[in-house]
Amino acid sequence: MKENSSRYFAPEEIIGWRTVALGVGGIASVILLIAALIGGAAVREQALRSWLLGFIVWGGIGIGSLGILLLQYITGGSWGLIVRRILEASSRTWWVIALLFVPIAAGVGSLYEWTHPAPNDEILKIRYPYLNVPFWLIRAVLYFALWGVMAYLLNKWSQRVDETSDWSYLERASRFSGPTMVFFVLLVTFASVDWTMSLDPHWFSTMWGLLYVVGWGLSAFAFSIAILAWLAARAPMNEIVGKRHFHDLGKLVLALVMVWTYFNFSQFLIIWSGNLPEETVWYLRRSEGGWGAIAYILLGLHFAFPYLVLLSRDIKRNPKWLTMVALFIILMRFVDVYYTIGPAPRISTHGAELTFMQSISWMDFVAPLAVGGIWLWAFFGELRKRPLIPVNDPFLENAIEHGKGH
Repeated sequence: MKENSSRYFAPEEIIGWRTVALGVGGIASVILLIAALIGGAAVREQALRSWLLGFIVWGGIGIGSLGILLLQYITGGSWGLIVRRILEASSRTWWVIALLFVPIAAGVGSLYEWTHPAPNDEILKIRYPYLNVPFWLIRAVLYFALWGVMAYLLNKWSQRVDETSDWSYLERASRFSGPTMVFFVLLVTFASVDWTMSLDPHWFSTMWGLLYVVGWGLSAFAFSIAILAWLAARAPMNEIVGKRHFHDLGKLVLALVMVWTYFNFSQFLIIWSGNLPEETVWYLRRSEGGWGAIAYILLGLHFAFPYLVLLSRDIKRNPKWLTMVALFIILMRFVDVYYTIGPAPRISTHGAELTFMQSISWMDFVAPLAVGGIWLWAFFGELRKRPLIPVNDPFLENAIEHGKGH
């Protein structure tokens, strides 16, 4: 490893942030666990649904970072080299994400309606070969195992470049990332169907997987921007990161915001034009009362607001303003996932619909803090393990110069 690589490690402040994250995550987890243990079946189901909300968003950042890392090796570019170590640290949290999935796996029978099919439910009889608990658990293990292999190899080759200056490892990572991206998209598709779409086992959408590929990628980019901006205000990254780096990342976030909107509109248009009762029920449930208001909030604040703001070149080149937009997008990702999970049928109500106000629970705020605190604790720990930039990458100097341009 180069002699000067030691000066590129994360600042010591991150230790304090890691401690705070673990404290918040631990306390919130204990509160949620106590409520689930002393409450009835309905409370346990709500705790699991709230945990799923936090898991999908925070776990999506880690898994989405792996996808962006694959994309960076395929396309190249200064933007990816500057945030590579942030993406790598996020991807290495896959094992923590797997552990955070354990409550969902353990409570699958209290969370998913398809685990209690009615005797006369012909649809679930047809889907039983796929939607059954043993096969569902096997698939989950397979998802995490394959994501773990992808993260391990990409991180290993990147570290070998730091240690040996052998650039052939970068070529190996690029060759690996092309075909692996196809498998990554398939894994995200199957996982999103298993974990969220199957909450309503009678409904289906061919766009579902793509929505999660883009949504998790958007979350990963937004999170990486927030971390990069924090690091860029401190040594040593204040000597590395320039305005054009943020400009490039801002443009990518803008593109993903538009793609997310396009996929959502495509899903709605396909279902609306088909006008089949088994498909339209999903949107009908989410167009009434408070759910309808959230739909408009997502349209205005998940798409229109960031779209219009990110059209500004000055905002994209300003780390402070871009970070605020990025954090706002992460907040909207929570709203988007809640819009998916909240109205889904519940076992405790025997499929009966709840009003918007009946669906809201204090656990929906505590569980994301629990999952997020634990995940951030793991992320900060991983970020401290390696230099913040790939010090021996042959394109590093050009990437730094690119950031200083006008």
